[in-house]
Amino acid sequence: MLGFLRQPLVVTADINLNVVALTGVGLLSRLWRLTYPRAVVFDEVYYGQYISFYMKRIFFLDGSGPPFGHMLLALGGYLGGFDGNFLWNRIGAEYSSNVPVWSLRLLPALTGAFLVPMAYQIVLELHFSHCAAMGAALLILIENALITQSRLILLESVLIFFNLLSVLSYLKFSNLQKHSPFSLSWWFWLMLTGVACSCAVGIKYMGVFTYLLVLSVAAVHAWHLIGDQTLSNVCVFCHLLARTVAFLVIPILMYLLFFYIHLILLYRSGPHDQIMSSAFQASLEGGLAHITRGQPLEVAYGSQVTLRSVFGKPMPCWLHSHQNTYPMIYENGRGSSHQQQVTCYPFKDVNNWWIVKDPGRHQLVVNNPPRPIRHGDIVQLVHGMTTRLLNTHDVAAPLSPHSQEVSCYIDYNISMPAQNLWRLEIVNRESDTDIWKTIMSEVRFVHVNTSAILKLSGAHLPDWGFRQLEVVGEKLSRGFHESMVWNVEEHRYGKSQEQKERELELHSPPQADVSRNLSFMARFSELQWRMLTLRTDDSEHKYSSTPLEWVTLDTNIAYWLHPRTSAQIHLLGNITIWASASLAMVAYALLFFWYLLRRRRNICDLPEDCWLRWVLAGTLCCGGWAVNYLPFFMMEKTLFLYHYLPALTFQIILLPMVLQHVSDHLCRSQLQRSVFSALVVAWYSSACHVFNTLRPLTYGDTSLPPSELRALRWKDSWDILIRKY
Repeated sequence: MLGFLRQPLVVTADINLNVVALTGVGLLSRLWRLTYPRAVVFDEVYYGQYISFYMKRIFFLDGSGPPFGHMLLALGGYLGGFDGNFLWNRIGAEYSSNVPVWSLRLLPALTGAFLVPMAYQIVLELHFSHCAAMGAALLILIENALITQSRLILLESVLIFFNLLSVLSYLKFSNLQKHSPFSLSWWFWLMLTGVACSCAVGIKYMGVFTYLLVLSVAAVHAWHLIGDQTLSNVCVFCHLLARTVAFLVIPILMYLLFFYIHLILLYRSGPHDQIMSSAFQASLEGGLAHITRGQPLEVAYGSQVTLRSVFGKPMPCWLHSHQNTYPMIYENGRGSSHQQQVTCYPFKDVNNWWIVKDPGRHQLVVNNPPRPIRHGDIVQLVHGMTTRLLNTHDVAAPLSPHSQEVSCYIDYNISMPAQNLWRLEIVNRESDTDIWKTIMSEVRFVHVNTSAILKLSGAHLPDWGFRQLEVVGEKLSRGFHESMVWNVEEHRYGKSQEQKERELELHSPPQADVSRNLSFMARFSELQWRMLTLRTDDSEHKYSSTPLEWVTLDTNIAYWLHPRTSAQIHLLGNITIWASASLAMVAYALLFFWYLLRRRRNICDLPEDCWLRWVLAGTLCCGGWAVNYLPFFMMEKTLFLYHYLPALTFQIILLPMVLQHVSDHLCRSQLQRSVFSALVVAWYSSACHVFNTLRPLTYGDTSLPPSELRALRWKDSWDILIRKY
């Protein structure tokens, strides 16, 4: 029974020393003096504040992408013992002693280092030579922009890592498909492909394009698999099921998991709360949750409420009124009703309180038991501090002349009767008998006399309206829009009929307690929608650029300048590699279409296996470049040179494969191959020379004199910083 103990336990492993060596030099190039400079460098000021939010468990909203990348950076801070106490407000600010710079920069540096052996592995999995694979790895190793970007608290190197990991995993899976399907390693690489794609999307939304590229290649291969007559129907079904789980189910589950962890970690109220709905804010610790603790759930006749616009644009605001009236004559000569102004005010204020009144009764207090208001009920809204009723009539709004003016009615004893009846419509109701609920119910107020809907127009009133936001009656409603929807944020049951007592009551906190915990899916849905619709600042930046400038490296970014010397860090690519990579892709496209035309004429210049290998290499590398570059032409956002790095990486990997193809198939004699090899060596030497020349701007550890800095300005568009002493 224990006979196996008589024999030694032997484990054999294949170790590719090339991979080990490439990993070593990759780590050396990225980790060397990683804590230098010990100061905030360019976009570290942007990512650092989110790391601090994670450390303090404060909720934030970032429209640039899902939270996985931010969480990975925050993990580095957590492992380094960072407490989040640092003010990320200025590029160049010195890090305090409590900021673990090495730990925070470690993950981007590691992922950047691993790009070197991964490029080697990808070329090998495409069945090109070890020489071509080494060439791809060494080009990644000495590309200055990739080194710079991976040595800072930034996410581009992490995104590129998962992009390449998804491609590498799929290639390994595809190669195993030919001889060992459903083996343990087959399952491992299949599932890792789905995980890597999920992580790429979770880092930045740009990762979805690489995911779609891998998904497209997998779909084509699956289509060929369906046509394989050697496989049984059950076997084909199992293949398709496995791919569905790996490429669809796992990415969806992991994407949800990223947000689940994000929302679990960030449970405290923060500066971005106002963007979210009242229900979302109430689910966070502190902030609105503290304010609304103890509010009654059901709105009843006599309830005192604040009404928040669900739309939240151009800024969150609450229905508001004050003693001031609309001017008799507007600046454009139009007249008004001279009634009391009604606006939407973006700050908490006692004038945001309204009392929901039963039109058939005079009392402004809640009965015992309360009479809850339901969908379809007719109500009046009484402004708490002035006791005037919300009104609209056939008078043009001040800034939106096609809509009706909304006011609080003042009886001037003229032929303008009050029109202050509103029908309540609960937009998110489950049935027509639903009760109006605090925070949860999203409601519209439809004017009974004119059918106009209470709406936030979003326009800023002139000085006479204190620059507050205009509220109108939208008579010609063109379907549902969030600007017409409101929800009760703060709520109490009114108890005082006398105005003086009621004013004191409006300033006092509510009493009863009601829980309003949102489900994860409700919070996820709202957060995802806010992220996709959040408009970022699209203003021009000194170092912003256009996609056309990236290919020819006509731009750079000055990341950091030493406060006393001329030492500086720039995002500046190895111009030899950038130009060669672009030329290689053009050469690939020309050769591909040439071969395609000749094959159409039944002239096969390449053996079938060579042709398929050539097509797959181009699909992944040219396709990877296209999907990570071309979408930027359609984006209305501020763009920078680093946005090109994921596309560039695919170009660089393609370059040595094109060179090998030229050597193997276009050089006809041994002499031509020898000359071509010598040219390749000379070209790579020039790339190494450019890397070494730009090295002071890549690592920022050398202070160059002004003459040498001017000599590095190889293009007039490059902004090299020269101090004036």
